[in-house]
Amino acid sequence: MNEVARESKFHNTLMYIKHHWQLYVFFLGPALVLTILFRYVPMGGILIAFQKYNPFKGILGSEWVGLKYFKQFLSSPDFMQYLVNTLKLSIFGLLWGFPMPIILALLLNRVASSSIKQKIQLVLYMPNFISVIVLCGMVRILLSVTGPLNMFLGTSINFLTIPAAFRPIYIISGIWQGAGWASIMYTAALSNASTELKEAAQIDGANIFQQIKAVEWPAIKDMVVIQFILQAGNIMSVGFEKAYALQSDMNLASSEIIATYVYKKGLLNGDYSYSTAVGLFNTVINVILLILVNKIVEKMNDGQGL
Repeated sequence: MNEVARESKFHNTLMYIKHHWQLYVFFLGPALVLTILFRYVPMGGILIAFQKYNPFKGILGSEWVGLKYFKQFLSSPDFMQYLVNTLKLSIFGLLWGFPMPIILALLLNRVASSSIKQKIQLVLYMPNFISVIVLCGMVRILLSVTGPLNMFLGTSINFLTIPAAFRPIYIISGIWQGAGWASIMYTAALSNASTELKEAAQIDGANIFQQIKAVEWPAIKDMVVIQFILQAGNIMSVGFEKAYALQSDMNLASSEIIATYVYKKGLLNGDYSYSTAVGLFNTVINVILLILVNKIVEKMNDGQGL
C-alpha cells in the first residue's frame, strides 16, 4: 500500500511539473544559467596548467606541454617547504580551532538566562563581521613594537618578524574571529536535546561531563562528524588573504604557503601556466584528503559519513 501511495505521489508531482513547467523555468532558469557561467565554464581554465599559455593566443592556440609544470613544481627545492607550511598551518588550525565552537555551544547551552545568553552570543558573533584585512590590521597594531601587548609586557618585540610566532598568531586570531559564529549550528542542534533526559540525569546525580556525554553529545554528534569531514577535506585550502596580509620578509620561512606562492607566481610574475598547475595540484590533494577522511570517519562512526 505504501509503495502504491509513493508511486501515485511521484506521478502527481511529475504531472504538476509538466503542467506548470513555465514556473520552474522562470525561477530556476536564471540560477541555472548563472551557475553554469560562473561555476562550470571557468573550469575550462585548468587546461592552462597543461599548456605554455599565451594570453594573446588563448587556451585553444597555446602550446600543449603536458605535465611539465607539475614536474617543475614537484622538483622545486622549495616544494617541501611550501607543502609543510601549508599542512602545519591547516592541521594545527584544525586541531585547535575545530573543538572551540563545540565547547562554546556546550557552555552557552548551560546559561539559564536567555537575556544573558543573547548578550554573550552577540559578543561572540561580532568578530565574524570584521573583514580579514581589518582583522590583520588590528593584529599588526596589537603586536607592533609600540603596540598594547609590548606595553603590557614591557618589551619591544616585533612578533610578526618571528617565523615561529606566525602560526600561533594566525591560528589564535582565526579562532577569535570564527569560533563564535561557527558555534551557531551546534547551538541550534543542542536545542533538539531532550530536556527531560537532562533533568533525569541531574536527578540521578550525573555531573556536567556525564550530562554532556549522555544527553547533549548525541544531539550534535552527526553535525560534528559532517563539519569535521568538510574541514579536514579542506586542509590544503588555507585562507590566502590572511596569510598574505600577515606575511613579512622576516617570517617567510613559516608564512609562505602554496596559496601565497600561487598568487605571487601567477599575478605578480605573470607565470599563468605554472601557477595554475600548482593550484590544480593543491585542489587534487584536497579532494583526495576529503575522500580519505570520509572513509576513515565511516569506519570509526558505524558506517556514517558524508
